[in-house]
Amino acid sequence: MDRTANAVWKGNLKEGKGTLDSQSGALKGTPYSFKARFEDESGKSGTNPEELIAAAHAGCYAI
Repeated sequence: MDRTANAVWKGNLKEGKGTLDSQSGALKGTPYSFKARFEDESGKSGTNPEELIAAAHAGCYAI
C-alpha cells in the first residue's frame, strides 16, 4: 500500500505558516508554524516532522 502526504509552507521561516495533508485524511489541513513548533507560550507545542516520523516508525514496529 502506498500513501502520500503533502506539506505546504507560505511565508518566511519565523512568520510563515503551513499545512500538512495526508492521503488517508488523518492530516487534512493540519496547521503548523515556527511558533507552534518552538515557541508556544501555552506549554503545548505543536507537532513537527521528526515527531510524525517517529510515530510512524513506532506504529510500524508495534504491529
